[in-house]
Amino acid sequence: MKTLLRSILIITLFLTQTIAAQTITESTFKVKGECGMCKDRIETTAKNAGATSANWNAATQTLSVKYDPSTVTGDTLLKKIADVGHDNEKYSAPDTVYKNLPGCCLYERTPSLIKSPEQPVNNLTALPTNTFFVKGNCGSCRARIEKAAKEAGASGANWNSETQTVVLEFDPAKTSSDIILQKIAEAGHDNEKFLAKDAVYNALPGCCLYDRELAFGVKSDLVHDDEQQPQKDFTQHKDHIDHNIDGVLITKREEATSLSRKSAGLTFNIGQKELLKAACCNLSESFETNATVDVSFSNAVTGTKQLKMLGLDQKYTSLTRELLPSIRGLASPYGLNLIPGRWIGGIQLTKGGSTVINGYESITGQINTEFLKFQGTPETAINFFADANGRFETNITSTSALTEHWSQTVLLHGNATVAKMDTNDDGFLDQPTGNQINAAYLLNYNDLEHTGLGTHFGISFVKDERNGGQKDFDRHTDQSQQTLYGIGIDLEKFDIWNKTGYVFKGKPYQSIGWMNQYSHHEQDSFFGNRNYLGKQSTFYSNLIFESILGNTNHKYKTGASFLFDRFDEVYLQDNYNRTETVPGLFLEYTLTGENYTLVAGARADFHNLAGTQFTPRVNFKYDFTPRTILRLSAGRGFRTANVFAENQQYFASNRQIEILGNGGEIYDLKPETAWNYGASLQQEFNLFNRKATLVADFFRTDFQNQVLTDLDVSPQKIVFYNLNGKSFANSFQTQLDFSPAKNLDLRVAYKFYDVQADYMDGRRNIPFMAKNRGFFNASYNTEPTEGKAFWSFDTTLQFVGKQDLPNLSTNPSEFQLARSSDSFVTLNAQISRDFSKNIRIYVGGENLTSFTQDNPIIDAANPFGNYFDGGMVYAPIMPANFYLGMDFKF
Repeated sequence: MKTLLRSILIITLFLTQTIAAQTITESTFKVKGECGMCKDRIETTAKNAGATSANWNAATQTLSVKYDPSTVTGDTLLKKIADVGHDNEKYSAPDTVYKNLPGCCLYERTPSLIKSPEQPVNNLTALPTNTFFVKGNCGSCRARIEKAAKEAGASGANWNSETQTVVLEFDPAKTSSDIILQKIAEAGHDNEKFLAKDAVYNALPGCCLYDRELAFGVKSDLVHDDEQQPQKDFTQHKDHIDHNIDGVLITKREEATSLSRKSAGLTFNIGQKELLKAACCNLSESFETNATVDVSFSNAVTGTKQLKMLGLDQKYTSLTRELLPSIRGLASPYGLNLIPGRWIGGIQLTKGGSTVINGYESITGQINTEFLKFQGTPETAINFFADANGRFETNITSTSALTEHWSQTVLLHGNATVAKMDTNDDGFLDQPTGNQINAAYLLNYNDLEHTGLGTHFGISFVKDERNGGQKDFDRHTDQSQQTLYGIGIDLEKFDIWNKTGYVFKGKPYQSIGWMNQYSHHEQDSFFGNRNYLGKQSTFYSNLIFESILGNTNHKYKTGASFLFDRFDEVYLQDNYNRTETVPGLFLEYTLTGENYTLVAGARADFHNLAGTQFTPRVNFKYDFTPRTILRLSAGRGFRTANVFAENQQYFASNRQIEILGNGGEIYDLKPETAWNYGASLQQEFNLFNRKATLVADFFRTDFQNQVLTDLDVSPQKIVFYNLNGKSFANSFQTQLDFSPAKNLDLRVAYKFYDVQADYMDGRRNIPFMAKNRGFFNASYNTEPTEGKAFWSFDTTLQFVGKQDLPNLSTNPSEFQLARSSDSFVTLNAQISRDFSKNIRIYVGGENLTSFTQDNPIIDAANPFGNYFDGGMVYAPIMPANFYLGMDFKF
């Protein structure tokens, strides 16, 4: 018996020693690759080299392995993986081996994982003892990480979002860092030793979906904002306010323009880097380097530019500021000029159906502009700008913290156009002279970590004056006392707004927010002998509640809104007054699956003049692979037309306005309603061994009712009437973004439009809309020196195809236009020098091809005659223009 017990004891001790000697180590390494073939090659190589298990993730470019350190080392595994063609954080593959990989496996080799200073993966010597890299975004992430650590035995845990690290306190006799980090990964957070399971990560609240592609220790500047609907109010997620109290979806700072992979809608995020590529003196000029939006050319009457999206005028796109209604109603023709470019912190551009949360007016999409906010470091910036056409401006922006929870933004702008340019010698100014004074103040409060409360206040005022017409016209002399034709436009706009949100304690997925805004806009103007006066007072309120159904895969938002508009317009001797009141209700549901996202919503609005309007919208995204994404959308929108304000470019003419009413409540016309349908495919791949993105999209807009502006009835008339038949716009765009070399970014796009409507005399193309447009942008910057000095170069080439023009055939031959315009090309370019992070100087040119439209003003010699028309502008009317600017930061 003793012999048997002795034998059992010896065997037990032997097995214990054997098991102890076979301690399995789990590690995570960065390994580059592209596809399923790469995955098989990497994992097979690791196992053949001695790993007991291996799992490579293409989305995160990471390899998780288990191995016995007594038989193999991590370095050995990585060396073998490099030998078969895959760069990693320790070794680079031989060039000959890499080049012999199948084409689908040729990953982007630059930047190197070895040389990159932002790759502290598994480099524990770079961190203090018991400090580890853990990825996350927000306050909700922090609570989850620290809770998981304590559940794993840590006596203390402190996670920092800025450094992306957690500091642990624990008793080594009771637990270990590996056990704690494993528990944190199980809760959904990748760290330097363990990766979260995809299913767990995908089930996190949208606000917590950190960027899995960034290296450990590198903080993303992307506020995910749920990313199922990227343009949402800040109250809809706790982390949202942690990063930006207004709910701004900010792009990563290193990207000029990014297309969100996770957004169900086709949403482009335009950052400050993109805005600095052009003169960008106001919002309309912020899209000069963007292929999605078409920017019209300034006319001599108003001096403003208008946007077009999906082949339709700006009025069909919802233009918001801070997710509040901004450029609409009487502000439509000049509103883009009233938002200075240097005030803009970011722009979110959504094509097609947008969320029902933000209202019913969006038909072709939404463009939301966010002002600069305090980002943790006080900053004051001063900008000076001047161009060869006598335009000067100054911008001052300042962001700072007042207390731990309060911060402020001060925004000031002034501009003046003093030169009287008449480059074609027709006696009329090519651009109005005048000046603008603009100021805004933002105040933010953020105490979400403790009380769950955040709020944002804003107030702005702008006064804009512009004078045009014949070069020698004297604005200070009454029109009746002179024979010259003059134009005067005086604008004033005042806005005050507040957004307040509360996140329920212990429920980061549940919040309530309330947005309110009051705006007052006035215009006092004359066009020759015609006067136009307009006033609009608007109050807007939106109450939003967000929560989940069971888990975060099922989310919903619901609430109520109220819109009040009072319009008072005088054109010639006719007065047009109306008051619109629109209470509304809405509900939106988001379903998130492993590789799909569905966002479906509807709203009912009870318009006192247009009747009850039902607005459904749906967006669907399906990920065939992490690099192949399909999006589908459909939705309805409606709006009330403002026929005078939205057509002021035709006021400087002899055309008489005629409204053919049909019993509607607004100008005797019925409101506009339309459906929009869209599909897009986003494909990422390698081109020249570097990442490239190709996006192709098709959108169709079908009007059920539309207020048509008919310029073909007679050259002496503008006729407005409701659609009787069909009106549609087909838009196809394909865009390729790629970087053939380091620091060189190229963007190539082609757009095709088919926009037609049934006018009184039959179906015709909408005028001033080119069927074919081409776009090319190239930007390059040198490597920054230690002092942050570098050069930047940018150029944009645009091709504009033939456009149908209004029929002027009943005019005398010398006052007619061809039925279609010529095609033409424009070129813009800019060179800038950053001498340090605080000083930048830039020079640039616009319309460097100097293409100009012949005789943009018809019968300019007789402005009070029957044939005078200053509204037929389809191309630039001014030749090449050069500008100089300076930026200083403190």
